[in-house]
Amino acid sequence: MKNTFKKTVLSGAVLQGIVLASLALSGSAMAYEKGDFIVRGGFTNVSPNDDASNIFAGGSDLGVSVNVDSNTQIGLNLAYFVTDYVNIEVLAATPFKHDVNFSVADPLGTGNQLGEVKHLPPSVTANYYFMDSSSAFQPYIGAGLNFTIFFDEKFTNANKTAGLTDLDLDNSFGLTAQLGADYKIDEKWHLNASVRYIDIDTEASFKVGDADGYVSDIQIDPTVITVSLGYTF
Repeated sequence: MKNTFKKTVLSGAVLQGIVLASLALSGSAMAYEKGDFIVRGGFTNVSPNDDASNIFAGGSDLGVSVNVDSNTQIGLNLAYFVTDYVNIEVLAATPFKHDVNFSVADPLGTGNQLGEVKHLPPSVTANYYFMDSSSAFQPYIGAGLNFTIFFDEKFTNANKTAGLTDLDLDNSFGLTAQLGADYKIDEKWHLNASVRYIDIDTEASFKVGDADGYVSDIQIDPTVITVSLGYTF
């Protein structure tokens, strides 16, 4: 009876030790550590919260402004942990293409769309992770800098026929902030979702025949949503 009792106690102690060891190993596998490198791939949507001054052409205020539609592209995300709780992250993507529209319907008789523009918004953020190693759910908050490069700006054919040419948007440098979370599938793979705000302000210039035209202030300021799959090296 005593031997049975001792074996039962011993077996229970061993089982408890195995469970605790498994939990400890599981927790450490879930945790990020200094030196970890993350690669993520998925989809990124840029949805402008735009506001702009009126269009001036040949010295005259046309009495209308512009707005920019949203676009989704393939997003690539790289991050390196400088401590167990802080990483430096770079957001990249395939080029976004946005229609630029008049703020009111067809003011020039050339259709609602003014033109289109492509851009790349590379952003660098420092992110802080809140949870300890026991959590598979890893929320974080971050802030950093953005540099948006505009290119391939062009008017619609109807606006070109009306005499509008040489559309050009200035590049933008501004702040960015984000909230995000990883959910660890295992020690290597995780799902990620994040929401960013990016401060993007630009100016547009163009030609109307031989005269100059411009929009002096275009605040794009998009909400950027990314959903991706990540791998930790």
